[in-house]
Amino acid sequence: MRLFEFAIIHNPVATKDENDRGVTPKSVLIVDVKRILANNEREVGVIAARSIPEEFTDRLDQIDIAIRPF
Repeated sequence: MRLFEFAIIHNPVATKDENDRGVTPKSVLIVDVKRILANNEREVGVIAARSIPEEFTDRLDQIDIAIRPF
């Protein structure tokens, strides 16, 4: 097993009003960096996906999972 870190980031889509004003919405870290032991990055991805808070499950296209081996 190897040590990995992951974090989950929400990248909101700009609303029409924000586009008109030229404002870009800021990304938000919704799950802070966590360290886990796993066999590979795919396993980490599955574990990280299960960590996505329920209130974001309808916006999965706006979610990024950052994974890195440690």
